[in-house]
Amino acid sequence: MPKMKTKSGAKKRFKFTASGRVKVGQTGKRHGMIKRTAKFIRKSRGMVVLQKGDENLIKWYMPYNR
Repeated sequence: MPKMKTKSGAKKRFKFTASGRVKVGQTGKRHGMIKRTAKFIRKSRGMVVLQKGDENLIKWYMPYNR
């Protein structure tokens, strides 16, 4: 059997926690920040853990990162 390939875009965007959940950076912070509220910017710090349904898709993209 040949090796499965990891999606290149996925390995750049996602990380796994120690318990196997998927972490991703917050969205909506690249440009147009002048129109964002201070509350939105504060809440969008750091990374977030994905929901179960999205997590399963990412794990399919990254077969060896578990």
